[in-house]
Amino acid sequence: MGEIILPRRMFLWCMAVIYLAAFVSLYVQIPGLYGNEGLLPARWQLRYSGKPLLDQLLSSPTLLWLGPRLGLDTHTAMELLCLVGAALSLAATLVEGLRDSIVFFCLWALYISMYQVGQVFLYFQWDNLLLETGFLCILVAPLTLIRGSRGVREHDRVTFWLIRWLLFRLMFASGVVKLTSRCPTWWGLTALTYHYETQCIPTPLAWFAHQLPVWWQKLSVVGTFVIEIAVPFLFFSPLRRLRLGAFYLQVLLQVLIILSGNYNFFNLLTLTLCLSLLDDQHVYFWLHKADKTSDQKNNSKLWPRLCYLLELSVWALMIHGTIILFDLQPNATKDGISSRTAFTYHHFNQFLKTVTIPSVWIGVLSLTWEMVRSMFRCACVSGFLKRFWGTVQWTLLAAASASMFAVSLVPFTYIEYDSHARLWPGVRQAYESVDRYQLVNSYGLFRRMTGVGGRPEVVIEGSHDGVEWTEIEFMYKPGNLSASPPVVTPHQPRLDWQMWFAALGPHTQAPWFTSLMYKLLQGKRDVIELIQTDVSQYPFHQQPPAYLRAHRYRYWFTEPKADGSYPQRWWRRVYDEEFYPIVHLGSTFLESMLTQYGLKDKSPPRRLSNTAVAQVVRWVRSQVRGVPAPTLIWTLIACSATFCLFRGLRSRNKGTEKNSLAPDADAIVSDRTKNVSDNCEKSDEQQAEEEEEEEHNGVNSEDEVEENKSEEKDAVSDEEEEEVEEDEMEKEDIPEKEEF
Repeated sequence: MGEIILPRRMFLWCMAVIYLAAFVSLYVQIPGLYGNEGLLPARWQLRYSGKPLLDQLLSSPTLLWLGPRLGLDTHTAMELLCLVGAALSLAATLVEGLRDSIVFFCLWALYISMYQVGQVFLYFQWDNLLLETGFLCILVAPLTLIRGSRGVREHDRVTFWLIRWLLFRLMFASGVVKLTSRCPTWWGLTALTYHYETQCIPTPLAWFAHQLPVWWQKLSVVGTFVIEIAVPFLFFSPLRRLRLGAFYLQVLLQVLIILSGNYNFFNLLTLTLCLSLLDDQHVYFWLHKADKTSDQKNNSKLWPRLCYLLELSVWALMIHGTIILFDLQPNATKDGISSRTAFTYHHFNQFLKTVTIPSVWIGVLSLTWEMVRSMFRCACVSGFLKRFWGTVQWTLLAAASASMFAVSLVPFTYIEYDSHARLWPGVRQAYESVDRYQLVNSYGLFRRMTGVGGRPEVVIEGSHDGVEWTEIEFMYKPGNLSASPPVVTPHQPRLDWQMWFAALGPHTQAPWFTSLMYKLLQGKRDVIELIQTDVSQYPFHQQPPAYLRAHRYRYWFTEPKADGSYPQRWWRRVYDEEFYPIVHLGSTFLESMLTQYGLKDKSPPRRLSNTAVAQVVRWVRSQVRGVPAPTLIWTLIACSATFCLFRGLRSRNKGTEKNSLAPDADAIVSDRTKNVSDNCEKSDEQQAEEEEEEEHNGVNSEDEVEENKSEEKDAVSDEEEEEVEEDEMEKEDIPEKEEF
C-alpha cells in the first residue's frame, strides 16, 4: 500500500465535521430530552453523594460532575459541554493545526459525557460507532499542539490500520447478523420490498425505490450480502486495485442508503471509515495530479500482468460464487433475473465457523506487516535523536494498536459462539475493564426486517372536551398522509426515532412515552419543540389539551395510478389498535404509570444559576431557538466547507503566481547550459575560421595560434563559471512548491 498522508488528512477533517453535526444535533434537543422539564431529566442519572471527584468519574465517566463546581445545574452543564464540543469541532474543521490528538481527546470526552446520561435516546449503534472512531482519532491524529509539526510520522500506518479493521468489523457483522437472525425476509431476499416504507424516517426517493420490480429488489439484497460479507475481506488485500474496488462498492452501498433513508451521521461516518482503503496515489488521481512519491521506474511487465490476472480471478470467483449461492438465472417471463438462497442456515453457520478465526489471523498478519514496515522506517531515520524518539513513539503506539485490536476481538466474535469461547480469558477481562468507555463495540444493523404486515405508527391525539380529537403531527416521522417524507441527514430527531421503536410493541416497553404524554398535558414548551420547532404549528400551542390518547396505525406507501401518474398522497393507512388509553392530569392510570416508572419529580424546583457562564449559555439558546436543526447543521457545514475550499484555492493560486514569477530551477539550469554549449560551439567555429585565415595570409605563427586557443578556452571556462554561479543564485530565489 502506498503513502496514506492525504487519506489520513481527509479522514481527520471528515471526523471534525461529523463531530460538529453530532454535537449540534444533540444540543438543539437537550431541553426537551434532558432538561429540568424534559422527558428524562439528566440530573436523575447523577447522584451527588459527596464522594471525591475521582470516585464519581470512575463510577460514571462524565464531565457533568463538574457542573456544581462551576455553579451550573445538570441541564445547563449539558448545554455548555455541547457548545464547547461544537466550537472545538468547528475550529478543527477550519484549522488543520487543531486536528490534533488533544483536541480529538476533548471531543471524545465531551461526547461520552453526554452518552453516560443520555439513556434510551443516546443508545444507538451510531453513537457507539462515533465514540469508538473518535477514540481511534486520538491515536491517528498528530500531536500538533505539542510538537508544532504536522509532518508524517513513521507509525501513522499502524494507527490508521485500526480504522480499516473497524470498517471490516462493522460491515462484516452487519451482513452476518442478517442471516444469523433467521429473518425470513432476508433469507427469502424480499427484505427490500418492505425496507423502504418501514424504515424509521424515509426520504422522498424511498417512495420511488419502493416501486421498483420485485426481481430488482431481490437482486439488490444479493448485492447487499456480497458487499457486506464477501467484499470486506478485500480490505486487507496486498493488491491496491482490489482494495480500491472494495472502496467503491462500499461507497455505492452507503450512498444508496443515504439517498433512500435518513440515518443521521451514520452513513457519513461509514464513508469516512472507507477512506482507510485509499492511498495518496489514488487521491492524486482524483485531483488530476501526478503522484511524485510513487515508483514509476519499474519497467518489468511480468509483475503487472500477474497482478491483473490475479485481480480478474478474484472478481470472477466472487461473481461465480454469487451466481451459484443465489441461483441467479435470467427470467424471460418477467424480463429480469430470478434469484433465491441456494444454501441453508446450517451451511451458513458452518461457513461462519470456518472464516471467523481465519479472519482474526488475517487481521493479525496485516497489523504485523504494518508494524514491521513502520519499524524499518523508524530505523532508517537520519540522526540518532530523531531515530530514538521515533522508535519510542513507534513502541508506544504499536502497543496501543495491538491492545485495541486484541480487545476488539471480543465484540467481533459475538457473531459466532465457538470462536468467542476460544478467546483468551485475559482478552475478555481487558474488554470488561474498558467496556464503560465504549472503546470497542459490537455492531449489526438491520438484523430483522420489521413492519412486514405494514409499518406500525403511533399517532397521538389531543382534545379539549374529550369529544373532538386533533392529531398531533410530528415534524419528521410519518403521520399526515399527504406530507412528503423529509430529508434531515445528518440530524437525528431522537424522539421521532424512539416513536418508531415504541410502535413495535406495547407502551409498557417504552416508559418514556408516559413521560411524553404527561409533559404534553402540562404544555411544556421544551418538549413541544421536539415535535414542532415552530411552536405555532403545534395544534395546542395556545392552550394544552385536557385529554390525550394514542392509537396505532399501519402505514404503507401509495402506489402509482393505473395511467402511470403519481398519487396526491404519499401514504395510506388503516387503524390497528389502541396504543395508550385516554388520560388527563390527575387520572389514575397516568399517575400509576408515572409512579411505576419513577417519572414523577419529587425534588423541589431548582433556581436558575445566574453565573456568567450560565447567562452566556442561555443567551446562545435564545439565539438558536426556533431554527430547524437540519438548517442549522447544514449552514455550519456549508460555511466551513466553503471557507476551506476558498482557502485551498487561494493557496493554490499563490503557488501558481510564485511559480510563474520564478521559473523552474531545472529549466533555468537547462537553458544556461544550452547557452554555454552554444557559446562553446560558436567559439570553436570562429577559431577555425581565424586559423584558416592566418594560415592563408601567413601572418601568425604556430605559437601564436596555440596561445590564442588557450586564451579563448580560458574565456569560455570563465563564462561557464559565471553562468553556474548565476544558476545557483536563481535556485536560492525560487520558492518551494506549496504542499497540497
